[in-house]
Amino acid sequence: MNGPNQGNLALSALRWLPLKSSGTRGFWVLVVFFAVVGMAAWFATQEAGNSDRSESASAAMSRGLDRPEDGDRFHKARRDMIERHLRNRDITDARVLEVMQRVPRHLFVPDNMRDSAYEDRPLPIGRGQTISQPYIVALMTQLAQPRPDSRALDVGTGSGYQAAVLGELCREVYSIEIVEELAQQASERLARLGYENIHVRSGDGYQGWKGHAPFDVIIVAAAPAHVPKPLIEQLAPGGRMIIPVGRFQQDLMIIEKSEDGTIKQWSEIPVAFVPMTGEAQQDK
Repeated sequence: MNGPNQGNLALSALRWLPLKSSGTRGFWVLVVFFAVVGMAAWFATQEAGNSDRSESASAAMSRGLDRPEDGDRFHKARRDMIERHLRNRDITDARVLEVMQRVPRHLFVPDNMRDSAYEDRPLPIGRGQTISQPYIVALMTQLAQPRPDSRALDVGTGSGYQAAVLGELCREVYSIEIVEELAQQASERLARLGYENIHVRSGDGYQGWKGHAPFDVIIVAAAPAHVPKPLIEQLAPGGRMIIPVGRFQQDLMIIEKSEDGTIKQWSEIPVAFVPMTGEAQQDK
Protein backbone atom coordinates (compact mmCIF):
# COMPACT_ATOMS: atom_id res chain seq x y z
CA MET A 1 0.00 0.00 0.00
CA ASN A 2 1.34 3.43 -0.90
CA GLY A 3 0.53 5.90 1.89
CA PRO A 4 0.96 6.38 5.68
CA ASN A 5 2.12 3.41 7.71
CA GLN A 6 -0.68 1.96 9.84
CA GLY A 7 1.43 1.86 13.04
CA ASN A 8 2.48 5.49 12.67
CA LEU A 9 -1.16 6.51 12.17
CA ALA A 10 -2.14 4.79 15.41
CA LEU A 11 0.71 6.33 17.45
CA SER A 12 -0.01 9.80 16.10
CA ALA A 13 -3.66 9.49 17.01
CA LEU A 14 -2.92 8.22 20.55
CA ARG A 15 -0.63 11.19 21.31
CA TRP A 16 -3.47 13.72 21.23
CA LEU A 17 -6.23 11.68 22.90
CA PRO A 18 -7.32 13.10 26.33
CA LEU A 19 -7.01 9.78 28.16
CA LYS A 20 -7.60 10.05 31.99
CA SER A 21 -8.24 6.46 32.95
CA SER A 22 -7.22 2.98 31.83
CA GLY A 23 -10.84 2.19 30.94
CA THR A 24 -11.20 5.29 28.86
CA ARG A 25 -7.82 4.65 27.31
CA GLY A 26 -8.85 1.12 26.33
CA PHE A 27 -12.03 2.43 24.74
CA TRP A 28 -10.20 5.01 22.66
CA VAL A 29 -7.49 2.52 21.63
CA LEU A 30 -10.21 0.36 20.10
CA VAL A 31 -11.73 3.37 18.35
CA VAL A 32 -8.36 4.37 16.88
CA PHE A 33 -7.58 0.78 15.90
CA PHE A 34 -10.79 0.38 13.90
CA ALA A 35 -10.37 3.82 12.36
CA VAL A 36 -6.86 2.91 11.18
CA VAL A 37 -8.08 -0.44 9.78
CA GLY A 38 -10.80 1.43 7.90
CA MET A 39 -8.28 3.91 6.48
CA ALA A 40 -5.98 1.09 5.41
CA ALA A 41 -8.84 -0.59 3.59
CA TRP A 42 -9.71 2.71 1.89
CA PHE A 43 -6.10 3.17 0.69
CA ALA A 44 -6.04 -0.40 -0.63
CA THR A 45 -9.30 0.18 -2.50
CA GLN A 46 -7.98 3.37 -4.07
CA GLU A 47 -4.77 1.66 -5.14
CA ALA A 48 -6.68 -1.27 -6.67
CA GLY A 49 -8.93 1.18 -8.49
CA ASN A 50 -5.93 3.03 -9.89
CA SER A 51 -4.42 -0.27 -10.98
CA ASP A 52 -7.66 -1.31 -12.71
CA ARG A 53 -7.88 2.04 -14.47
CA SER A 54 -4.27 1.70 -15.63
CA GLU A 55 -4.99 -1.79 -16.97
CA SER A 56 -8.11 -0.49 -18.74
CA ALA A 57 -6.07 2.30 -20.29
CA SER A 58 -3.47 -0.20 -21.50
CA ALA A 59 -6.20 -2.37 -23.01
CA ALA A 60 -7.67 0.66 -24.76
CA MET A 61 -4.26 1.58 -26.15
CA SER A 62 -3.80 -1.94 -27.53
CA ARG A 63 -7.29 -1.82 -29.09
CA GLY A 64 -6.63 1.23 -31.19
CA LEU A 65 -5.44 4.22 -29.22
CA ASP A 66 -1.85 3.55 -30.24
CA ARG A 67 -0.99 7.21 -29.95
CA PRO A 68 -2.77 9.08 -27.12
CA GLU A 69 -3.19 12.21 -29.21
CA ASP A 70 -5.07 10.16 -31.83
CA GLY A 71 -7.66 8.74 -29.42
CA ASP A 72 -10.39 11.38 -29.49
CA ARG A 73 -9.99 12.06 -33.20
CA PHE A 74 -10.38 8.44 -34.29
CA HIS A 75 -13.09 7.72 -31.72
CA LYS A 76 -15.17 10.56 -33.16
CA ALA A 77 -14.48 9.39 -36.72
CA ARG A 78 -15.67 5.87 -35.82
CA ARG A 79 -18.82 7.24 -34.21
CA ASP A 80 -19.55 9.35 -37.30
CA MET A 81 -18.97 6.29 -39.50
CA ILE A 82 -21.51 4.30 -37.49
CA GLU A 83 -24.16 6.99 -37.66
CA ARG A 84 -23.71 8.20 -41.25
CA HIS A 85 -22.71 5.08 -43.16
CA LEU A 86 -24.16 2.17 -41.20
CA ARG A 87 -27.07 3.03 -38.91
CA ASN A 88 -28.58 5.47 -41.40
CA ARG A 89 -28.62 2.76 -44.03
CA ASP A 90 -29.73 -0.81 -43.38
CA ILE A 91 -27.30 -2.01 -40.70
CA THR A 92 -29.60 -2.80 -37.79
CA ASP A 93 -27.84 -5.60 -35.90
CA ALA A 94 -26.90 -4.09 -32.53
CA ARG A 95 -23.94 -6.44 -32.04
CA VAL A 96 -22.49 -5.59 -35.44
CA LEU A 97 -22.85 -1.85 -34.80
CA GLU A 98 -21.23 -2.19 -31.39
CA VAL A 99 -18.26 -4.10 -32.78
CA MET A 100 -17.77 -1.74 -35.71
CA GLN A 101 -17.67 1.10 -33.17
CA ARG A 102 -15.00 -0.75 -31.18
CA VAL A 103 -12.58 -2.13 -33.79
CA PRO A 104 -9.87 0.44 -34.72
CA ARG A 105 -10.01 0.42 -38.53
CA HIS A 106 -7.24 3.03 -38.70
CA LEU A 107 -4.81 0.35 -37.47
CA PHE A 108 -5.68 -1.87 -40.44
CA VAL A 109 -4.69 0.61 -43.16
CA PRO A 110 -1.28 2.04 -44.15
CA ASP A 111 -0.09 4.98 -42.03
CA ASN A 112 -0.55 7.43 -44.88
CA MET A 113 -4.21 6.37 -45.22
CA ARG A 114 -5.22 6.69 -41.55
CA ASP A 115 -7.05 9.97 -42.01
CA SER A 116 -9.28 8.20 -44.55
CA ALA A 117 -9.79 5.05 -42.47
CA TYR A 118 -13.40 5.81 -41.52
CA GLU A 119 -14.57 7.03 -44.88
CA ASP A 120 -17.02 4.67 -46.54
CA ARG A 121 -14.77 3.46 -49.35
CA PRO A 122 -12.24 0.69 -49.92
CA LEU A 123 -8.59 1.60 -49.37
CA PRO A 124 -5.42 0.08 -50.82
CA ILE A 125 -3.34 -2.04 -48.42
CA GLY A 126 -0.57 -3.08 -50.83
CA ARG A 127 0.13 -5.96 -53.20
CA GLY A 128 -2.89 -5.01 -55.30
CA GLN A 129 -5.30 -5.71 -52.43
CA THR A 130 -7.80 -3.48 -50.62
CA ILE A 131 -9.63 -3.25 -47.32
CA SER A 132 -13.38 -3.27 -47.97
CA GLN A 133 -15.46 -0.20 -47.22
CA PRO A 134 -17.02 -0.21 -43.72
CA TYR A 135 -20.58 -0.58 -44.99
CA ILE A 136 -19.74 -3.74 -46.93
CA VAL A 137 -17.91 -5.25 -43.95
CA ALA A 138 -20.91 -4.49 -41.73
CA LEU A 139 -23.42 -5.77 -44.30
CA MET A 140 -21.58 -9.04 -44.94
CA THR A 141 -21.20 -9.61 -41.20
CA GLN A 142 -24.87 -8.89 -40.55
CA LEU A 143 -25.98 -11.18 -43.37
CA ALA A 144 -23.76 -13.99 -42.04
CA GLN A 145 -25.62 -13.93 -38.70
CA PRO A 146 -22.66 -14.88 -36.47
CA ARG A 147 -23.31 -16.17 -32.96
CA PRO A 148 -21.03 -16.16 -29.90
CA ASP A 149 -20.46 -19.91 -30.33
CA SER A 150 -19.85 -19.73 -34.10
CA ARG A 151 -16.74 -20.97 -35.88
CA ALA A 152 -16.00 -18.65 -38.80
CA LEU A 153 -13.89 -18.87 -41.94
CA ASP A 154 -12.60 -15.60 -43.36
CA VAL A 155 -11.31 -15.96 -46.93
CA GLY A 156 -9.05 -13.11 -48.03
CA THR A 157 -7.54 -11.83 -44.77
CA GLY A 158 -6.03 -8.71 -46.32
CA SER A 159 -5.04 -6.49 -43.42
CA GLY A 160 -7.17 -8.48 -40.95
CA TYR A 161 -10.04 -6.02 -40.41
CA GLN A 162 -12.91 -8.39 -41.29
CA ALA A 163 -11.25 -11.10 -39.20
CA ALA A 164 -11.10 -8.68 -36.24
CA VAL A 165 -14.80 -7.88 -36.58
CA LEU A 166 -15.63 -11.60 -36.68
CA GLY A 167 -13.24 -12.21 -33.79
CA GLU A 168 -15.38 -9.96 -31.60
CA LEU A 169 -18.55 -11.85 -32.53
CA CYS A 170 -17.50 -15.51 -32.87
CA ARG A 171 -15.82 -18.11 -30.72
CA GLU A 172 -13.12 -18.90 -33.29
CA VAL A 173 -12.04 -17.39 -36.59
CA TYR A 174 -9.84 -19.05 -39.22
CA SER A 175 -8.55 -16.63 -41.83
CA ILE A 176 -6.72 -17.41 -45.10
CA GLU A 177 -4.72 -14.98 -47.22
CA ILE A 178 -3.09 -16.01 -50.50
CA VAL A 179 -0.42 -13.26 -50.33
CA GLU A 180 2.08 -14.54 -47.77
CA GLU A 181 3.39 -11.09 -46.85
CA LEU A 182 -0.10 -9.80 -46.07
CA ALA A 183 -0.92 -12.94 -44.09
CA GLN A 184 2.17 -12.47 -41.92
CA GLN A 185 1.46 -8.79 -41.34
CA ALA A 186 -2.18 -9.45 -40.47
CA SER A 187 -1.26 -12.24 -38.07
CA GLU A 188 1.19 -9.99 -36.22
CA ARG A 189 -1.27 -7.08 -36.16
CA LEU A 190 -4.11 -9.19 -34.76
CA ALA A 191 -1.80 -10.68 -32.13
CA ARG A 192 -0.70 -7.19 -31.03
CA LEU A 193 -4.34 -6.21 -30.64
CA GLY A 194 -5.00 -9.21 -28.42
CA TYR A 195 -7.14 -11.40 -30.70
CA GLU A 196 -6.22 -14.83 -29.39
CA ASN A 197 -9.20 -16.51 -31.07
CA ILE A 198 -8.13 -15.61 -34.63
CA HIS A 199 -5.86 -17.95 -36.58
CA VAL A 200 -4.24 -16.75 -39.82
CA ARG A 201 -2.35 -18.70 -42.43
CA SER A 202 -1.17 -18.15 -45.98
CA GLY A 203 -2.93 -20.28 -48.57
CA ASP A 204 -5.46 -20.50 -51.37
CA GLY A 205 -8.87 -19.62 -49.98
CA TYR A 206 -10.64 -21.44 -52.83
CA GLN A 207 -9.96 -24.68 -50.94
CA GLY A 208 -11.04 -23.33 -47.57
CA TRP A 209 -9.52 -24.71 -44.39
CA LYS A 210 -10.66 -28.33 -44.29
CA GLY A 211 -8.84 -29.20 -41.08
CA HIS A 212 -11.06 -26.88 -39.04
CA ALA A 213 -14.35 -27.34 -40.90
CA PRO A 214 -17.30 -27.23 -40.68
CA PHE A 215 -17.87 -23.49 -40.34
CA ASP A 216 -21.05 -21.80 -39.18
CA VAL A 217 -19.99 -18.60 -40.96
CA ILE A 218 -17.95 -18.15 -44.14
CA ILE A 219 -17.18 -14.67 -45.45
CA VAL A 220 -15.23 -14.29 -48.68
CA ALA A 221 -13.58 -10.98 -49.63
CA ALA A 222 -12.59 -11.79 -53.22
CA ALA A 223 -14.78 -12.71 -56.17
CA PRO A 224 -14.56 -16.06 -57.97
CA ALA A 225 -16.52 -16.72 -61.16
CA HIS A 226 -18.71 -19.17 -59.23
CA VAL A 227 -19.05 -20.40 -55.67
CA PRO A 228 -16.16 -22.79 -54.87
CA LYS A 229 -17.41 -26.31 -54.15
CA PRO A 230 -14.96 -26.87 -51.24
CA LEU A 231 -16.44 -23.88 -49.42
CA ILE A 232 -19.97 -25.25 -49.82
CA GLU A 233 -18.79 -28.60 -48.45
CA GLN A 234 -17.16 -26.90 -45.45
CA LEU A 235 -20.28 -24.90 -44.56
CA ALA A 236 -21.97 -26.36 -41.48
CA PRO A 237 -25.67 -27.31 -41.54
CA GLY A 238 -27.55 -24.20 -40.53
CA GLY A 239 -24.60 -22.04 -41.58
CA ARG A 240 -24.29 -19.14 -44.02
CA MET A 241 -21.68 -18.10 -46.55
CA ILE A 242 -21.50 -14.54 -47.85
CA ILE A 243 -19.50 -14.29 -51.08
CA PRO A 244 -19.17 -11.95 -54.09
CA VAL A 245 -19.53 -13.91 -57.34
CA GLY A 246 -18.86 -12.92 -60.94
CA ARG A 247 -16.12 -11.74 -63.27
CA PHE A 248 -17.33 -8.55 -64.91
CA GLN A 249 -20.57 -8.11 -63.03
CA GLN A 250 -20.56 -9.28 -59.44
CA ASP A 251 -23.34 -10.04 -57.01
CA LEU A 252 -23.08 -10.47 -53.27
CA MET A 253 -24.50 -13.95 -52.76
CA ILE A 254 -25.95 -15.54 -49.64
CA ILE A 255 -25.44 -19.31 -49.53
CA GLU A 256 -27.44 -21.05 -46.83
CA LYS A 257 -27.18 -24.72 -45.91
CA SER A 258 -30.23 -26.21 -44.17
CA GLU A 259 -29.98 -28.84 -41.46
CA ASP A 260 -30.61 -31.58 -44.04
CA GLY A 261 -27.82 -30.27 -46.28
CA THR A 262 -30.06 -28.55 -48.84
CA ILE A 263 -28.46 -25.45 -50.36
CA LYS A 264 -30.34 -22.21 -50.96
CA GLN A 265 -28.74 -19.17 -52.55
CA TRP A 266 -29.82 -15.70 -53.55
CA SER A 267 -28.33 -12.37 -54.51
CA GLU A 268 -28.34 -9.44 -52.09
CA ILE A 269 -26.78 -6.49 -53.95
CA PRO A 270 -24.36 -5.81 -56.84
CA VAL A 271 -20.77 -5.32 -55.64
CA ALA A 272 -17.23 -4.81 -56.91
CA PHE A 273 -14.46 -6.88 -55.27
CA VAL A 274 -10.96 -7.78 -56.35
CA PRO A 275 -11.01 -11.12 -58.23
CA MET A 276 -10.14 -14.30 -56.35
CA THR A 277 -6.70 -15.50 -57.42
CA GLY A 278 -5.06 -18.90 -57.31
CA GLU A 279 -7.14 -21.92 -58.27
CA ALA A 280 -10.16 -19.68 -58.92
CA GLN A 281 -8.36 -18.16 -61.91
CA GLN A 282 -7.63 -21.57 -63.41
CA ASP A 283 -11.15 -22.91 -62.89
CA LYS A 284 -12.96 -21.34 -65.84
